[in-house]
Amino acid sequence: MNKITRRLLIFFIGVPVFYVIIFLLPFYRHLALNIAANIFAALCALEFSSMLGKKQIHIKKAEAVILGTLATIAATLTVSFNFSEWIAPLLLMAGFGWVLLSRIFTSSEKMETVISRLVGGFSLIVYPGFFIFWIIKMGTWENSGAIFLFFLLTFFNDSTAWLSGMLFGKNNRGLIPASPNKSIAGFIGGIFASVVIACIAAVFFPSFYFAAKNTPLSNLIVKAVILGLFTSVFANLGDLAESAIKRSSDFKDSGTIMMGRGGALDSSDSLAVAAPVYFLLYSVFFYF
Repeated sequence: MNKITRRLLIFFIGVPVFYVIIFLLPFYRHLALNIAANIFAALCALEFSSMLGKKQIHIKKAEAVILGTLATIAATLTVSFNFSEWIAPLLLMAGFGWVLLSRIFTSSEKMETVISRLVGGFSLIVYPGFFIFWIIKMGTWENSGAIFLFFLLTFFNDSTAWLSGMLFGKNNRGLIPASPNKSIAGFIGGIFASVVIACIAAVFFPSFYFAAKNTPLSNLIVKAVILGLFTSVFANLGDLAESAIKRSSDFKDSGTIMMGRGGALDSSDSLAVAAPVYFLLYSVFFYF
């Protein structure tokens, strides 16, 4: 099976799967999606710890999983089980405290690695777990369409960017050292696709936008364009950031778990970085 077929298969299977999880399993404020987000955060943490290992920053797998899922577990407890909002800062502070204080007991021959291990541990808490945190927080909107729209914007951005790059990117690659295979045509194609999908949703599925019935269509289109544009831009930046991490650690793909896409980090990099931007803009436009 060639790469094009694998990527298309992932897209045409992935979108219906997310539709089922989001629209047909919305119980406990999308607990099914939140569990999937926690599993993905754990897989991403394992892959990220392997990359850190290439830079001689060694963190045990169990510790990596715990640190990488602190934020997503906190979000799930507050969103799906109505725990106090204090649980998030408490868990995160516990994680940061553990990373800092546990290094006190490092053996003398490994003392020179303390700073690098601190940086690695702190990084595992933040990336990508704290970014995925914002996907789970979307459950507080209690609007399945808004959550599904986020995934549509990022999926279409990624797939169209790849297709545009394949078709029109031959002579405009190599401008970004972190990912020399990425092309300007790909970026433009991905952004265009996200904006179009956002506008189509505004016209045909206005319920995806909370309180859209009180918003004139012209205003809704403007908000949709801004939402699609910034979500797409930050999705691309997330992809580039992960490319820089992989290039630094001499990884071609973060893993092999996702057919045609590499690892969990390869599949969630765009989603993770775009999530807080989408959450902020959507909240400002339709809730405040």
